[in-house]
Amino acid sequence: MRTRPIVRERLESLPVQPPVSPMLGRLVRQLPLGDFLYEPKWDGFRCLAFRDREGLDLRSRNQRPLARYFPELVYALLELSAESFVLDGEILVPSDGGYDFAALMARLHPAASRVNRLSALTPAIFVAFDALALDERDLRDEPFARRRTMLETFIAPRRGTIRLTPATKEPKLAQAWLEDPDPGIDGVMAKPLDLPYRAGERALLKVKLERTLDCVLAGFRLLAERPLPSSLLLGLYDERGELRHIGVAGGFSERLRRELLAELEPVIVPLRGHPWERGFLLEGSPVGRLKGAAGRWAPDAMSLDWIPVEPSRVVEVSFDHLDARRLRHPARFRHWRPDRDPRSCTFAQT
Repeated sequence: MRTRPIVRERLESLPVQPPVSPMLGRLVRQLPLGDFLYEPKWDGFRCLAFRDREGLDLRSRNQRPLARYFPELVYALLELSAESFVLDGEILVPSDGGYDFAALMARLHPAASRVNRLSALTPAIFVAFDALALDERDLRDEPFARRRTMLETFIAPRRGTIRLTPATKEPKLAQAWLEDPDPGIDGVMAKPLDLPYRAGERALLKVKLERTLDCVLAGFRLLAERPLPSSLLLGLYDERGELRHIGVAGGFSERLRRELLAELEPVIVPLRGHPWERGFLLEGSPVGRLKGAAGRWAPDAMSLDWIPVEPSRVVEVSFDHLDARRLRHPARFRHWRPDRDPRSCTFAQT
């Protein structure tokens, strides 16, 4: 039986002590060319792993302690050949053919018994992509190419609980990751080979192609302080011909808010007869309420927090990620699509 690992925040011999803010990426829409190493951008929990012999600390991007939620990662990191290190990586939960973000979110449970059960049912992996320290040596001033080489000496790629992220210098392969991503890949990170580790800075390039959807506009919400649209409620038709709520579009300028209100006022309708008169999001979500998603509403709710409109208008929006038929973040309004039949706006686009 394995002994219980020591999880602590102060690791005396490490030259790099927590907390450390991870190095971040600046969003670009095209793959840069030059002296870069390209890696998949993983869609999981960013995590810095600090190990000092039998002591270990896992930290999220926002300095939230993570070790208690992922005991299988603690044990696996303590089994690596290097006894002292600080690694930057991503926590993922593998599933059939990809990775399961909902299962990953469910791992953040306060009950120890539940944590232990989930660690067996939905075990996580740690995908490493940088090293800040190794064998009591601070690597932050070393060029990224050197840090990557040192990382390769003790982490095996593509297998086990602790894995090394794939990487390439070939733009064609990186472009394929962008255009036809495997599940769990949310873009590409372009890393200059000579770059030191600049904690907390957006020194990397985060490449994401702008994706668009033509959606049915089925309602909107108002700002709390004045009667102007704060968000648009978006829908797509499913295989049964039912209009499913997928999330919202928001972040409008003052001018656009007024233009949207003028466009929407003539098509405001009563709730009776609307596709969502019996509620939407009634099935709930395995990950809880996603940022930017419309709140749960059921027919017996005391009050309606949105204004129904006739589902006759189609709007084109840009978005970053669709997760289990929900927008992970609010979409961005692009323009109206008067040429589209609302019934043609289905999940087949995705």
